[in-house]
Amino acid sequence: MKGEECEEQGPGPKPTAPQQPTEEEEALIEFYRSYRDLFQFFCNNTTIHGAIRLVCSQHNRMKTAFWAVLWLCTFGVMYWQFALLFEEYFSYPVSLNINLDSDKLVFPAVTVCTLNPYRYPQIKGELEELDRIAEQTLFDLYKYNASSTLMAQRRGRRDLGETLSHPLQRLWDPALPPAVRRARSAASSLRDNNPQVNWKDWKIGFKLCNQNKSDCFYQTYSSGVDAVREWYRFHYINILSRLLDNFTSLEESKLGNFIFNCRFNQASCNQANYSQFHHPIYGNCYTFNGENNSNLWMSSMPGIDNGLSLTLRTEQNDYIPLLSTVTGARVMVHGQDEPAFMDDGGFNLRPGVETSISMKKEALDRLGGNYGDCTNNGSDVPVTNLYLSKYTQQVCIRSCFQESMVKECGCAYIFYPRPKHVEYCDYRKHDSWGYCYYKLQDAFASDRLGCFTKCRKPCSVTSYQLSAGYSRWPSVKSQDWIFQMLSLQNNYTVKNKRNGVAKLNIYFEELKYKTSSESPSVTMVTLLSNLGSQWSLWFGSSVLSVVEMAELIFDLMVITFLMLLRRFRSRYWSPGRGGRGAQEVASTPASSLPSHFCPQPPSPTSTAPSPDTSLALTAPPPAYATLGPCPAPSSLAGASSSAFVPGEP
Repeated sequence: MKGEECEEQGPGPKPTAPQQPTEEEEALIEFYRSYRDLFQFFCNNTTIHGAIRLVCSQHNRMKTAFWAVLWLCTFGVMYWQFALLFEEYFSYPVSLNINLDSDKLVFPAVTVCTLNPYRYPQIKGELEELDRIAEQTLFDLYKYNASSTLMAQRRGRRDLGETLSHPLQRLWDPALPPAVRRARSAASSLRDNNPQVNWKDWKIGFKLCNQNKSDCFYQTYSSGVDAVREWYRFHYINILSRLLDNFTSLEESKLGNFIFNCRFNQASCNQANYSQFHHPIYGNCYTFNGENNSNLWMSSMPGIDNGLSLTLRTEQNDYIPLLSTVTGARVMVHGQDEPAFMDDGGFNLRPGVETSISMKKEALDRLGGNYGDCTNNGSDVPVTNLYLSKYTQQVCIRSCFQESMVKECGCAYIFYPRPKHVEYCDYRKHDSWGYCYYKLQDAFASDRLGCFTKCRKPCSVTSYQLSAGYSRWPSVKSQDWIFQMLSLQNNYTVKNKRNGVAKLNIYFEELKYKTSSESPSVTMVTLLSNLGSQWSLWFGSSVLSVVEMAELIFDLMVITFLMLLRRFRSRYWSPGRGGRGAQEVASTPASSLPSHFCPQPPSPTSTAPSPDTSLALTAPPPAYATLGPCPAPSSLAGASSSAFVPGEP
């Protein structure tokens, strides 16, 4: 009865099997079922050489293994080459390009100094007192009688120490072995009740202490000449610091007192072609063709006749003998926008000699950023430029030392420009500045101040290569009339003749100049070209092959993700999760189910559920195997009602 009733109630169309999609109905994006299918498709269709052999030789395991190992080794070697290329690129190598050009050249600035420190009238008395104390010190240490009146005015060491702080002293050398000292002492003779002193047992120096005298040391020298000069220089700096701010405003020497004749390119110089400044050691200095010159000199022809020619006075009448021990003049060639550091780039001219200096211009352009540690204008250097000039490494180093001097010692060193509202060092105001300066000088020389690290090289540098030639001037036959003409022209009598004059010629040897510029050795274009060459060498493929490799990697990632997602759903989202899952399925209305999903009606032969069972499970679980279209709703309702008629056995 149940079967007949079910047949009568269910005359509707039978469910049809799901229709397979045709080629036109295939999805826009599809993925492979396994890694094997993906790899087989890739090897059959890729443009990379050798990959097809992995599929064609699959029936011969030895060949397959051989080609697989060869393919992997080739891949490894290629990417090893890639690593070397990237390492070279990120090391930022540079190439040096040298160009030779020829054109009219701007004549550089030339600075000439007298080597004669100036005796200012404001400090003339203090300098004379320093000279007298120095003469007394030389007599006490070396028995040297510097003047005929010194013996009559001789003063004791006690009076000398009270007159001048930091007196020069003779110190016992602690490094000498005691046995050598005793042998020399036994062999010494007596003269005027004083032992004969072996000078190798002593060192000469002066004592320096900090502010509270808790720490002291002796600035010593093994050479007495060096010790006397440094001691005199230390006191001379203290005296000089008491002058006004601008040295040149006190009393400027006239150009004619130092330079007898000046000519450039066969034309006489005038006052507009030079500027003057004072150096504490090198005296009055004159800069020709400097940045203050309104019309810079140009050289259109090489040769000695087309350069600068100077006739200099080199007499020693006004010298401070303990401060400057050489005679002549000091000259330096530099750029117009660079200060003249006479200690670094200058050299001395010999009296009675004509010095001819030929020049060659050279320019260097460095690469900054990742390619080199240089700066364009010094704005990125953590040091304030105290010079009103272009940034150079020497400008930065001196400014750095002066900043450290002001910070540690509380005053400025007189050789370098000082910051605003800072005084020059003077032991009358800063009694421990000498102790601080020599300690700081030692730290500066060992780069503990960090100045050499902070001050980077400029990216653009212009330099001049100099070559010097010397000849005796004037000659024996011509010296009489030359000296006579110089005396008449300058209203000055040359007393020492040959030792009183010197001649200087500076000119371009040739108008060709060398420009050295840096350029990147490996650019991005070069890197891509090298990578493509390596790829073609090992696999004979192109950029499209790289895209194929990227597609393969992407497909591998997608397949891996789908497999992990399937495993996750099978573990945590299985349909048979117990009573709760069944209740959720049973409580879902049929209208909310998808159109391709319909539960199958129960078989007519099935028995009616027991009351206990119906309470626990009110609806059968869905049949997931049936994915065809649903039957008509009426037939489904009829079948359901016929299957559960009340009162049926």
